[in-house]
Order: sequence, then C-alpha cells, then structure tokens
Amino acid sequence: MTAPATQDLAPTEELLTDPSRMPRARRILLGILRSRELAILLVLVFVVLVATSRNSGFLFSSDGWRNFLLNPSILLLVAVGQAAVIITRNVDLSVGSVMALTAYLTGRLFIDVPGIPIVVVFLLCLAAGALLGLINGALTTIFKVPSLVITLGTLYVFRGVMLTWAGSDRINAGDLPRDFLALGTKSVLQVPVLTWVAVAVLLVVGYYLHTARGGREMYAIGSDPDAAVLYGLRVSRRVLLAFMVSGALAGLAGAFYTARYGTVSSGVGYGIELQAVAAVVIGGVAIFGGSGTVWGAALGAFLLVTINRALPSVGIPDFWQQAVVGALILGAIVLDRFLAHRQAAKLARARESA
Repeated sequence: MTAPATQDLAPTEELLTDPSRMPRARRILLGILRSRELAILLVLVFVVLVATSRNSGFLFSSDGWRNFLLNPSILLLVAVGQAAVIITRNVDLSVGSVMALTAYLTGRLFIDVPGIPIVVVFLLCLAAGALLGLINGALTTIFKVPSLVITLGTLYVFRGVMLTWAGSDRINAGDLPRDFLALGTKSVLQVPVLTWVAVAVLLVVGYYLHTARGGREMYAIGSDPDAAVLYGLRVSRRVLLAFMVSGALAGLAGAFYTARYGTVSSGVGYGIELQAVAAVVIGGVAIFGGSGTVWGAALGAFLLVTINRALPSVGIPDFWQQAVVGALILGAIVLDRFLAHRQAAKLARARESA
C-alpha cells in the first residue's frame, strides 16, 4: 500500500507547506510581506517620491513635512472608528454630522462657559460623540435594520439638529482660547500634536481589536453574524461598542477640527463619511466585515489625503484626481473579492485532502 504523498516530503518541504512549523520570526516576516498594509505603504511612498521629484517643497520643507503629517490626522481619527464598525459588518454614515455637532459644541462651550478647561471640552465632545454612536448602535441592534439605512437617516437628523442649533451663527477664531487653537498647529519633536493624538488613538484601538477578547469577537461577528449568535457571543453589545467608538472618535475629530481651522460653519464634515469609508476599504478592511486592520485604515487615510495633495502639484486636473481615488476604491474591492475566493478555495482543498 502506497504511503500518502505528504509523508514523502523532506523536512524543508514540510516547513514550506506547513506555516505553523516555520520559525516564529519567519512567519512574522512572511506575514508582513503578504500584508495589504505593506502594499499601501509602498504606494504611499511612490506617490510621495513622484510629488517630491516634481516639487521638492512637497515634503522637504517645514510646511511640507508638517502638512504631510497634519492634514490626514482628522480623517485618520474618523477612519479608525469607521474601521471598527465595518469589521462588524456594519457601516456608519453619520460620522460627518457627528463631527459637525461636536465641532460646534466645542465653540459654544468656550463662548458660553468662559474659562472652561480644555480637557473638559475634549471629554464632553468624546461623550457627546459616544452618545450619538450609541443611538446608531441601538437602532441597528434593536430594530434589526441594516446600519446603512439607520445611519443614512441619522446623518440627516444630526445635521438638521446642528443647523437648527447653529442657525446663521458662526464660530470664529476670536471666540476660542489661544491655547486651544495652538493644539491644531503646535508640534512636538517636529510632529504636530494632532498627529500624536491620532497615532495614540490608533495604537489603543488597534491593540484592543487584536488582543482583547472583545476585539476578536468583533472580527468573529463580522465573519459570520449568525454563527456568532449560535456560539453565544454578545453580538449586540459588541456592535454597540463599535458604534460608540466610531461616534466618540468622530466627536474627538470635531473638537480638533475647531482647533485646527479656528472656524465652524454649517459645512463642517460634509463628505468625510465617504472619505472614511474609502480610506477603510483602500486600507484592506473587507467591506463585508471580518477582516482587515485599523493600521491599514490609517494608511488608507494618509494615501487618500496625500494623493489629493500630490496630484495638483504634478499638473493633473481635478477630474483625474477623483478618478484615481475611485480607481483605488474599485481596485481594493476587486482585490478583496479575489483574495476571499482564493482563501475559500484553499480551505476547500484542505478539507478534501483531510
């Protein structure tokens, strides 16, 4: 009787066919080389190199370096929260309106409560955003309505509340404390404060998603919600948490928007929800949930903002700027589907051989 083919493999061949038997360092290296994040990083580096070759001030100047780090930071905050929601197979389209509400709330707090500590303002904006996120999550989980529909509705509701509250009023830089405005432009070790905050948020959320039990359950819910329910996972609680994280980070982004630009009008946050979804998808988070990382979403945010800043410097018209972003989104979705089918085929072959 002939022995199975797998028994004829040499030890080195077994290592190649069984990743679990590879040395840990090698597994990590292979994981990095195969990651979507590395591909996005290489594209980002390519865009920066091309733009810098045409205009050295794009990066190698005090303003160029500062803008490279500062401009994507607000979108990064929103994209990290959006990634947490999409991982659970949901989406939050209300983040732009939440950001607008908290941006205006920030200005009103400084005007109506003179001398209020800056830390208290940020905490209140985080709490307000989390509350609005809780509303989104509760409506989604209680009524079992797709989050796309729920958050599309709350997008208009929250925006309407903001417009009714603000009216024709406008927050100006003169209404805000100088120390608060400095947070939008100040740098520490040549890195803007806003970027430091965005990176800190990224590390905290990324660590939770990849190490905490609740974070891993979010991935399980996104992979197969029905199986997660049968397995006994607290699906509603995790979805609520994801929406609250998204709302809180949108609230934080609204406060930093006010610090960054010094003015708040009715147009704050328009369109950022679509940019956040684009950053998340380009960053490798599957639109159907269950896979991807916030690191990829952060790189996607940097890539989007850098492309929009780089293309005009190389003389590309506005139309093609939008077309490039659209092509990136379509390419990311097609790649996700291809990788998903490829993985499914590998699992099927593995089951057959077993």
